[in-house]
Amino acid sequence: MARSDTSKGCGEGAIAFAPHDHARCRRAAIEDARARCAAAGLRLTPVRERVLEILLESHAALGAYDVLRRLTDEGAVPQPPIAYRALDFLVAHGFAHRIEKLNAYVACTASAETHDPVFMICRDCKAVAELPSAPVARDLEREAERIGFDIGRTVVEAEGLCPGCRAESAS
Repeated sequence: MARSDTSKGCGEGAIAFAPHDHARCRRAAIEDARARCAAAGLRLTPVRERVLEILLESHAALGAYDVLRRLTDEGAVPQPPIAYRALDFLVAHGFAHRIEKLNAYVACTASAETHDPVFMICRDCKAVAELPSAPVARDLEREAERIGFDIGRTVVEAEGLCPGCRAESAS
């Protein structure tokens, strides 16, 4: 899935489905995570950083056991808490998101923004594009306010086919 062109990093809408310099995308996300952790006094341990790197290898969602398998293949002791703790840290601090529908994780492409993104999930290749939630969130907030509901957290996930899989199925 590593595609190449002259676009900036991965924080631009549905970049997961568009050609981009994925190596640059990964580097920028790791540098951003290091800087944000240093600024906030958080510990980006080697395991946490490696888990983020694994999530950044593609825009496909990975389950905790997929991450654990990768860590084990690289010599880590095969203990599920290792992967879960690292994933929990990354999600808690905005470096990754949990995709509810897939019970899996993806690296966040929106950098330091606090947000409730909308996820477009390809049902064939499992690539996940992260989009800003602005229009959906405004509609939800307006309806929630109308009925007196206080939204604590919003998760919007849409499943379909990405452009690459659509093209393959059309051939």
